[in-house]
Amino acid sequence: MKKLYIVKENQDFTRIIKAQKFHKNQSFIIYEQNNNLPYDRFGISVSKKLGNAVYRNKYKRKIRSIIDNYKKSYNNMKDYIIIFRKGGENKTFFELEQDFNSLMLQYHLKNKSNHNTKTPQKERKIK
Repeated sequence: MKKLYIVKENQDFTRIIKAQKFHKNQSFIIYEQNNNLPYDRFGISVSKKLGNAVYRNKYKRKIRSIIDNYKKSYNNMKDYIIIFRKGGENKTFFELEQDFNSLMLQYHLKNKSNHNTKTPQKERKIK
């Protein structure tokens, strides 16, 4: 992930978190706020309560990898703060990827519905 796409400043973290627009699941809490840039920016946080620096950086690398794989799918011109939760510790990379994508899909669909577009409906099985 390029430095251009990273939220690093403490004041940016607090501004985005105070906006209180978030989604959460067992592995992540994702806060979001609009920015005036033509790209998304991501900030990643892993609590010291979860482990030492080596452990925290391991999970930050995993989250960065997930973001790099899917960031083109979610170009909303927003800032995101991703907080890793204790519930994601024992999950595989694939499970973390699914959890992250489900939360980002909620944002993506919510954004499209705000712009008067229909959200996709589940296919029904015909017997």
